[in-house]
Amino acid sequence: MNTLIWAGIRQHRGSLIGVFIAIFCAALLVTGLGVLVESGLRGGVTAERYSAADVVVAGNQELTGLENLGVSLPERTALPADIDTALSEIPGVDRIVADTTTPLSWGTSAVEAHGWSAAALTPYEISNGHAPEAKNEVVVDAALASRTKVGDTITLGNGGINAEYTVVGIASATGSAQPTRAQHVFVSDATASALAGHAGTPTVLGVFATNGVSAIDLASQIRQSISGTSTFVGSTRGDIEFLDSGAARNTLVALGSSFAGTALLIAIFVVAGTLSLSIQSRRRDFALLRAIGATPKQIHRLVAKEVLIVASMAAVIGSIPGYLLADALRFGFSQGGIIPSDFALSYSAMPAIIAIIVVVCSALVAAWSAARRPARINPVEALHEASITPSRMSVGRTITGLVLAVGGLAASATPLFLGGTAALAGPAGAALMLIIAVALLGPQLVRGAVNIFGGPLRRSSSPSAFLAATNARSNSRRLAAAIIPLALGIGLGLVQVGTPSIVAAEAATQSQDGVIADLMVTGGPTGLSAEAVASIASTAGVKAANPVALSQAILKYDEFGDPAAEAYAIQGIDPNALASTMDLDVAEGSLDQLTEIDTVALSTDVAQTTGVRVGDTVNIVLGDGTASTSRLVATYARGLGFGEVTVANDVLSAHTTSGLNAYVLVDAEQGQEEHVQEVLAASGFTVVNQGELLAAGDTARNANSLVNLIALFVILGYIAITVANTLIMATGERRREFALLQLVGSTRRQVRGMMRMESVMVVVIAAVLGTFVAIPPLIGISLGVSGQPIPNVSPVASLLIVGSLSALGLLSLAAGTRSAMRSAPINEIGSRE
Repeated sequence: MNTLIWAGIRQHRGSLIGVFIAIFCAALLVTGLGVLVESGLRGGVTAERYSAADVVVAGNQELTGLENLGVSLPERTALPADIDTALSEIPGVDRIVADTTTPLSWGTSAVEAHGWSAAALTPYEISNGHAPEAKNEVVVDAALASRTKVGDTITLGNGGINAEYTVVGIASATGSAQPTRAQHVFVSDATASALAGHAGTPTVLGVFATNGVSAIDLASQIRQSISGTSTFVGSTRGDIEFLDSGAARNTLVALGSSFAGTALLIAIFVVAGTLSLSIQSRRRDFALLRAIGATPKQIHRLVAKEVLIVASMAAVIGSIPGYLLADALRFGFSQGGIIPSDFALSYSAMPAIIAIIVVVCSALVAAWSAARRPARINPVEALHEASITPSRMSVGRTITGLVLAVGGLAASATPLFLGGTAALAGPAGAALMLIIAVALLGPQLVRGAVNIFGGPLRRSSSPSAFLAATNARSNSRRLAAAIIPLALGIGLGLVQVGTPSIVAAEAATQSQDGVIADLMVTGGPTGLSAEAVASIASTAGVKAANPVALSQAILKYDEFGDPAAEAYAIQGIDPNALASTMDLDVAEGSLDQLTEIDTVALSTDVAQTTGVRVGDTVNIVLGDGTASTSRLVATYARGLGFGEVTVANDVLSAHTTSGLNAYVLVDAEQGQEEHVQEVLAASGFTVVNQGELLAAGDTARNANSLVNLIALFVILGYIAITVANTLIMATGERRREFALLQLVGSTRRQVRGMMRMESVMVVVIAAVLGTFVAIPPLIGISLGVSGQPIPNVSPVASLLIVGSLSALGLLSLAAGTRSAMRSAPINEIGSRE
């Protein structure tokens, strides 16, 4: 058996090279995604400003959500009351240093302000001048020293209100620990408390241990003694210093897991298709083995051992560059703001080991499936099929494909019957169901398409056209092996590109239609405080000023009898100024009731998802972890444009880190628009046209779109490699066919012309199938998002996907044809292949 296995590998190395490439790429992809998942558990950002503290204590920044996955809270959570006293009583605590962080603006840039006592947590020391003492004194870090010098007066803005400070010192970081994430200024502790929101209450405490007490032991004692807190030591201190680091962990786990699931499914289909082609090219060998007495078990063992050898080598080698792919994905995600640019990945052998096991096991399962027919078929029938391509498909495969096709079409239509996110989940899953259905029904679909497209070719006077149509008709199963991977890539690409385009277009439309104010005022790089809003409202000519605060909220509800939770964009508005500044298109209830205590308004989609109606209670967790039970007073249609959840401005501002507003919508007295704009601009505010308002959640949507594009780029890259590999393999199998055609009178030009015709048929059928796979889900998503049956997708992006994959198919088939016709026909017809 072993001799036969190695002889088979040597004899059929051409087809097995194709299998090797498919498994190599699959292992590379799975390893790279595994590194992302592991980094979500163990990676992070190195602490900068809190590097001197042994233990950093803060409120819990993670909310346990569905399936025990942590949901990162976007705002800093509050510490328990009297925590200073409780900490000081814990053995091993030497001293406690409190810190507050206040965003200030210096011109067009943002800086972070802290009390000078908090410098003890940092690597900063005074290198020139002295520490701040008076109310208007400030120390700048070395990175800001190039903009000023000791003795200068600078203007710093807090929430749109400017104040002058005298620079009394320069603080430099000792050693090589120079903070680079942000630029910092230090003021007196009293000034820092006055500047900070929420009455200057500290949100972070740095704890120094007494001599001989380890940071890990001290952190453990703190967690056991004080509930409602989280402790951070060593490398994890960066998670609380930079909240985006902790959020990035959960993001990488979620992205890596979901991305890996899709990629692995595609990899299994590709590897299975490649193995099927390889085994099909050797059907003569298996037929002879069956004819001379080989048992089905021996055929299975032969195939399994060959695949095990090839797959193991390919998976081990492919897992190595998987780490480079992970680093490339990290760079792409960081450029899009999905994870911090300085987020460090965690590298270990575990992702490679898991990838090797998963990919090799998948290859063995695919090999077993592909070898079933040559192992079980009657020896006489096997010899007959060795000369033709079998056209029949199993009944089970046909039924499964039809069921998935019907299910995919039904899921695409869910927006006609359901609302909310459930309506969008159906079409999203429908795309995958339809892709699998097309893969299963491929030979039948291709046979029907060939009959349609091949009819005119068979009646053509061109020998090449006639040969192409006849060959395609009699070998539709082989042609399907070339068409299905292309159709899969086109369908997947169109859905991935079209979905965010539909959502973004509707969000922009809702945002533009819903702003009825004359002007929008922003606070520069930081935001606008309540004092700034009051100043804007008191400006002559201003009729109404509506401050808008933005954050995220988590809604808890029951879904099909099970507890569920989902994060949504939330806005805080002034209900009294709403009528003349913002139109949310209220569907039921009244937004005026938001002035009452514990009230909330939801978009119609979220209300349907959570199953609540006006008057019902809604369980909300605000961005800082504060849970509340609010009464639903209104539902509105423009949730994508303004946020799915709306509350009163003072309610939301009290639960954001800075307590500042993102912008203020201003309604001016008739004829006073230009005057109001000039006055506000002269006061230092940034005034923009209402058309420049971004839809709520646009930043998150843009990030998600980038994630989809990166995922699409990687998956399409994988599909492109495997498509080229599959097409070259499928064409290479026809060397003897090309030789026979030439020996019976066809010229090389006619054979190449036949293959050009077949190539056009392949890419046209693939483009049609891929487009038909994408259309039902995109229509369903469009109906669910905008109510319109025609999806708002980019024609340029769609044509780019279809065109690039079609061009790849043409080039691959041309390369395969050229390679297959290199040998002389008389030599090829007598070969053992």
